[in-house]
Amino acid sequence: MPQLSSILLVDDDTTTNFLNQTLIQRMSVAAHLQVAENGAEALQALHQTCEPLSPRCPDLILLDMKMPVMNGIEFLEAYAQLPLARQRGVGIVMLTTSLLPRDLERVQQLPVAGALNKPLTKEKLQAVVAAHFGAEPVG
Repeated sequence: MPQLSSILLVDDDTTTNFLNQTLIQRMSVAAHLQVAENGAEALQALHQTCEPLSPRCPDLILLDMKMPVMNGIEFLEAYAQLPLARQRGVGIVMLTTSLLPRDLERVQQLPVAGALNKPLTKEKLQAVVAAHFGAEPVG
């Protein structure tokens, strides 16, 4: 049985999305899985799935740092402006290949639960779910 109702993957790299989707589905971590290719698409997905609140509103957002149109930091800045009801209970984890010190400082001022280096692995995903949702996924 899935631990989370929904996860939103936000990354412009189709290979990364495919690998992360495969990992999440194989581990049965969430009942629903959504993908957005940039921060603007992610905000649109939140508007569609969280107004009104539904099971497809993500519990966890896995967010890439560098994307076209709207990057991870810009997404977090926009997300921070959303009504608190929409933010409640959502864990956001930044996934990146490298995080510059100035970017890390900025990220820490925004509504993010943490940052992980890519690639996402079974162990990293289990740790995120355990730390932020108090449960270990099966798989």
